[in-house]
Amino acid sequence: MRVNDDLTPGLLIDKLDRFWDHSGWKLRSLTDNYSQEDGAPVYTVRGTYTSRSWTDWTRGFVFGSGLLQFDATGDIRYLDEATAGIRRWMRRYVTHTGVHDHGFNIISTYGNLRRLAAEGKIEASEGDLAAWEMALRASGATQAARWTELPGGGYIPSFNGPHSLFADTVRSLRSLAAAHSLGHILLGENDAHISLFHRLVYHAETTARYSVYYGDGRDIYDEWGRVAHESLFNINDGAYRCPATQQGYSGFSTWTRGLAWIVAGYPELLEYLDTVPASDYPDGRDPEGVKKMMLRAAMASADFFIGHSAADGVPYWDTGAPGLAAMPGHLDKPADPFNPHEPVDSSAAAIASQGLLRLGRYLGTEGEGRRYFQAGLTSLATLLEEPYLSVDDTHQGLLLHSVYHRPNGWDYIPPGAAIPYGEACMWGDYHIREAALYAMKTARGEAEYRFYTGMAGHREGERE
Repeated sequence: MRVNDDLTPGLLIDKLDRFWDHSGWKLRSLTDNYSQEDGAPVYTVRGTYTSRSWTDWTRGFVFGSGLLQFDATGDIRYLDEATAGIRRWMRRYVTHTGVHDHGFNIISTYGNLRRLAAEGKIEASEGDLAAWEMALRASGATQAARWTELPGGGYIPSFNGPHSLFADTVRSLRSLAAAHSLGHILLGENDAHISLFHRLVYHAETTARYSVYYGDGRDIYDEWGRVAHESLFNINDGAYRCPATQQGYSGFSTWTRGLAWIVAGYPELLEYLDTVPASDYPDGRDPEGVKKMMLRAAMASADFFIGHSAADGVPYWDTGAPGLAAMPGHLDKPADPFNPHEPVDSSAAAIASQGLLRLGRYLGTEGEGRRYFQAGLTSLATLLEEPYLSVDDTHQGLLLHSVYHRPNGWDYIPPGAAIPYGEACMWGDYHIREAALYAMKTARGEAEYRFYTGMAGHREGERE
């Protein structure tokens, strides 16, 4: 990436205003023309959102996007439609035991509602608050109950089974964080009290140790900041076996959306740790040690993203994709979504841009964090313009040129083309809205957009 050191959030205001205009049109089109009865919308085909069942992890992004649109614009219709959708569709996901996705579906919906109430953006009755908080509590405990024990720690396994750790799941630790801050615990056999925050720390440690590489010679492909999408374990004795992937090219290359989840996840958790008292930490873990572990993973993955994205801050879908060999110098120029060899993934850029901005602010944008902050602005500025911003009102997607599952061939390829391009996905649309909201609040000098607003420190002394 060629980091633009001259950008500021204020310089993006006009682009952001235009972005929210187009975002509103897309949400209107989805509300008016898509039936949730057909399943959660996942990605577009020829500009129209469609569903594909793998796990139903994207529905929360639909209604969460409406809440972000309301937050950015104050237009009440998006709040009303999102709230109605959450009431109708999201209750079943609160106690979904089969997935690692609670940080996506539940924080984007019930979490955003609780945040907006805490910020004074919406009025909420005691009944509303109680219902949203119960959803957040149940979600966090349900996610934490999905657990594989390792010597001295453990992790939340993916939907593949107890042997499988996904890089993605770092972002679902937000569910554990929200529930813990609301005073919740998980009750186990014989009424054992299980701390949600302890499991958050253990999962973050396991992911940082096995999913993120640090150039220490773990294998011959070990490089500072490289990320393995999946890590496999022998659950009989807890031994680590090997890196793997579900949606990337190989376990020894880096699927850039998996990388982006790491880039986004750890900086947000670092912010959250500042709200947690030292007494909440597991025995043998001190706050500074946990922060050091998360910061190392955050900086390494951010460095890798910056070093392996094209000049404009948009990565190709996998750093080891074989077609890149036919594209010499592809990182030295802006990404080309229309090339005949390998697709870009704008959704990875949207996710990572927020993480880079947060990491930069965490470290201090006038100090060592400046490079990360400017890199986040560089990626975001690219995505706020064509060809990534969808300005065609007949196209339901907002962020173009994303991919879902390249190895399985699930993404739509236009006639005469060799690779997928020109389509959007629900997680990309949601996360570009999150990044845009974060940048807009920064430009206006408003309080930072943080998922735990209204939850951290809530009802102090009432933990069970």
